[in-house]
Amino acid sequence: MARPDEADVSGKAGGAGLPVVLTCGEPAGIGPELAVAARARLGADLPFVWLGDPRHLPPGSRWAEVPRPADARNLPADVLPVLRHDFAAPAVPGRPDPANAAGVIEVIARAVRLVMAGEASAVCTLPIHKKALKDGTDFAYPGHTEYLAALAGVGRVVMMLACEGLRVVPATIHIPLAEVPRALTPALLEETIRITDTGLRRDFGIARPRIAVAGLNPHAGEGGAMGGEEIAMIAPLLARLTAEGFDLRGPLPADTMFHAAARAGYDAAICMYHDQALIPIKTIDFAGGVNVTLGLPFVRTSPDHGTAFDIAGKGIADPSSTLAALRMAARMGAKRGAE
Repeated sequence: MARPDEADVSGKAGGAGLPVVLTCGEPAGIGPELAVAARARLGADLPFVWLGDPRHLPPGSRWAEVPRPADARNLPADVLPVLRHDFAAPAVPGRPDPANAAGVIEVIARAVRLVMAGEASAVCTLPIHKKALKDGTDFAYPGHTEYLAALAGVGRVVMMLACEGLRVVPATIHIPLAEVPRALTPALLEETIRITDTGLRRDFGIARPRIAVAGLNPHAGEGGAMGGEEIAMIAPLLARLTAEGFDLRGPLPADTMFHAAARAGYDAAICMYHDQALIPIKTIDFAGGVNVTLGLPFVRTSPDHGTAFDIAGKGIADPSSTLAALRMAARMGAKRGAE
C-alpha cells in the first residue's frame, strides 16, 4: 500500500486518548501471558487495561486492580492494570474449563458496555475457544465477531486483516469453498465494499479509499473462459459503484494483486473467499497481522491467531500480533474520539 503513515500499525497512540480495554479471552490459552508481555513492552506509552480474573495471570505477574479504565494511567509502567472480573474456576494452561465459559462471555459484554459508555477508546479481544464456550454455555454465535455484532445491534459487519503492508477483506469467510459462488451475491459484495470504504475513511483517516477487488476465478475468469461470475456479477457491480463515486479497480486476477508494486496502488483488497485474503497477509506478516471488525459502532481489534493451547503457560508466546492489535485499536479509537 502507498501512504505508509496510514498503513503503519507500529506507532504509539495519542497520549490524550482513553485507554483500550483488552479482554482476557480463553484463560487456559496464551491470552493471560500475552497481556503481561504487552504491558512489559508498551509500558505507559499506550495505556490499556486488562479485563479478567487476576488468578489466571502467570505466577509472579505484577498487576494492580483499578476501578475504571482511566485509572490505568496512574500505575507504574511495569504494573498491569486490571479490571477485575471473577471467574468460576482457576485456569490450567492448555486445559480449557467449561466452568469458565460464562466468564469469558461476560467479559466481552462488559468490555463493549465500557467502550459504548465512553469509558474506553476501543476493545481489543484476546483469543477465545469456541468449543469451550459451547461446552460450558448455550453460546449460539459462530465466534467473537458475530457476538460483538449482536451486542451492538448491528446486522452486518466486515472482517479486515491488516498489517503494515496490506489490508484484506474476505467477502465470504468461514464456509466451504464449494459454497462460495452461491453465497457471493451482488448484495453481499456491495455491502462489503460499502462497509470497507466507510471503515477506511472513519477509522484509518483515508479521505478517498482506493479499493482493489479480486475476481472469483483464476485470471479473474479470463473473459469467461474460466468462469462467468466476473462478467455477470462482479464487473457490473463495480461499474455501478464507481459511477457513484467509489474508487474501485477490478475484478483483478488474485495471483497478481499482492506483490509490492501492486499493493502500492490500493488501500485495501476485497477478496472473494477466506484463503484468497488470508494467505497473502499471513505470508507477508505472519506474526504481526491484526483482525479488525468494520461496521461496529465502536473500535474492535484482535490478534490474528488462536489460543495456542500447546504452548500456553510456557512463556514462549509471541506478543507481536497483540502489540499490533493494541496499537491499531488505540489509533483507531483516537480517530473515532476526534469526530
